[in-house]
Amino acid sequence: MSDQPIVTAAPTESKELTSFADLVSLCKRRGFVFPSSEIYGGIGSCWDYGPLGVELKLNIKNSWWKAMTDRDDVEGLDASILMHPRTWEASGHVEGFVDPLVDCKTCKGRFRADKLEHASCGKKLSLQPGKHSECALTEPRLFNLMFKTHMGPLEDSANIVYLRPETAQGIFVNFENVQQSARQKIPFGIAQIGKAFRNEITPGNFIFRTREFEQMEMQFFVKPGTDMEWFENWKQTRIDWHISNGLRRSKLRFHQHGPTELAHYAKAAFDVEYEFPIGWQEIEGVHNRSDFDLKRHQEFSGKKCEYFEEATKEKFIPFVVETSVGCDRSLLSVLCDAYRLEGERTVLKLHPKLAPYKVAVFPLMKKPELLELTDKVFGTVKKHFRSTYDESGTIGKRYRRQDEIGTPYCVTIDYDALANGAHPGTVTIRERDQMTQERIPVENVVAYIQDKMANWKSE
Repeated sequence: MSDQPIVTAAPTESKELTSFADLVSLCKRRGFVFPSSEIYGGIGSCWDYGPLGVELKLNIKNSWWKAMTDRDDVEGLDASILMHPRTWEASGHVEGFVDPLVDCKTCKGRFRADKLEHASCGKKLSLQPGKHSECALTEPRLFNLMFKTHMGPLEDSANIVYLRPETAQGIFVNFENVQQSARQKIPFGIAQIGKAFRNEITPGNFIFRTREFEQMEMQFFVKPGTDMEWFENWKQTRIDWHISNGLRRSKLRFHQHGPTELAHYAKAAFDVEYEFPIGWQEIEGVHNRSDFDLKRHQEFSGKKCEYFEEATKEKFIPFVVETSVGCDRSLLSVLCDAYRLEGERTVLKLHPKLAPYKVAVFPLMKKPELLELTDKVFGTVKKHFRSTYDESGTIGKRYRRQDEIGTPYCVTIDYDALANGAHPGTVTIRERDQMTQERIPVENVVAYIQDKMANWKSE
């Protein structure tokens, strides 16, 4: 597109993220994530997404939604957060959605009894609870993770409802509604994005484990006997999606659930894990849920949850292959994977489709003739890409600001863009990752960036 030479920056040693502390600082400073209710001292493990955070989160959700619903065999749903209490009895959450809780009478800490090896003693952080001479742990007691509330004017046991701890049950109870209204045949899936709530005993590690979070779940209904084939298919499909968002394959792995790890409903289960600074952790689960869910809802509701296969004249309760990814954890993995420290430059090497801003447009100086042309270019660019405008500070400082928020392309309008410039009618486009610069005709800016985005590859 240009006969002008490409300017290549000198290579700089690239360091990856080693601690959440640096990422937390960047996220607050640049408007990705803020502590919730901070002016009142905050509230435990609740976070607010700022201007750039909501854009990044929306881009991740859009990427997931497109990957699911561009298929002919997946339909969308948005089920209510509040559901009939019997839903959670049928699912096993009322009886079995519990963690063993212990308290320390000395430091007043509260811990999961089955996760003590990952906890720190309140008296001596280098030791786990129970390993300090002054620790006095109580006997474990079961703690239900569901948040309770009341529906209606009376706060009594007859009016208890729960904030849903997962979005999956809203899909199961709507199986027949979606199947019949969408005229789908088995196999088919139902996809949903929505908030879920869990009263975690030990939340933490930034947005990795929180009490309010967003799930992206898809339940795929299949004929019994075909479930493991579909299970393997969805395993590969899902890890491919994470790679398509720019995550490095070397940072991803599968973890198979052993017999002692399997949930009560699961026939088979694998986690997609990402290597965070805190180690390998789950970001998505792929589960063969067998026919547990529909069978239980059929039993508790008295309504048939069966499917009639016209071709074979068979009636059966479908098996379910579930893919469940935490939106917040996916966002955290994307940020961790993109974070680089290169000399004095902090940069988020986000996939362009996820970057909050795709393009930043600058005038070289605050001169009327440059500002007028910059406004025109910015007006054109923002019709095609989520874009930002910046005229404050030196060009170097503006580049650094855009690097830190992950903007992949910067367009600078200088005097060569004017009719009497050395290269009239051209602008400079600077690329984030390699810091290369190229001069191209102003009328080619949109097509140039579209081509670069379409052919972008992660390191």
